[in-house]
Amino acid sequence: MSGGAAAGPLRRLVVLRHAKSAWPEGVPDELRPLAARGRRDAPAAGRALAASGCLPDLAVCSTAVRTRQTWELAAGQWGTPPPVRYDSRVYAADVPGLLEVVRGVPAEVATLLLVGHNPGLEELVLELAGEGLDDTLERVRAKFPTSAIAVLAWHGTEWTALGPRTALLTEVTVARGREG
Repeated sequence: MSGGAAAGPLRRLVVLRHAKSAWPEGVPDELRPLAARGRRDAPAAGRALAASGCLPDLAVCSTAVRTRQTWELAAGQWGTPPPVRYDSRVYAADVPGLLEVVRGVPAEVATLLLVGHNPGLEELVLELAGEGLDDTLERVRAKFPTSAIAVLAWHGTEWTALGPRTALLTEVTVARGREG
């Protein structure tokens, strides 16, 4: 991260990897639904985001079935979910593709939730994080499993200014629901 005074308001990019998916025979990858564990973990992700004060102003979600289901179950834990944009570019995206999506977000959005897939999400977090609090960077490098949430904070007037090592990785959580 660059030193000096903060330039612009605090912004947060919240990255959520979809919950655990099923692998039904003959179903194309983009159409795979959540598994039973995923249907338990996705609402837990929504509760974790609410508990940490990371509710988004806007969500951008991959068009894959498992990401849509993750979003719907997570957002169902909040009183009034924010608007969501389903964007096919998030599915199977690499870092440049994900950055293109994020940089297209309107300036009035202070907290953005990006719901997508690995390896792109993990690589995006590691690319953007100049530093991490505690052991957050090491945890992401070790594994960014299903239902993982990473929170990146940075100061900027426009999302277009977000780039390599410009953010602080403030939180990493893996949401897990209970069987029952």
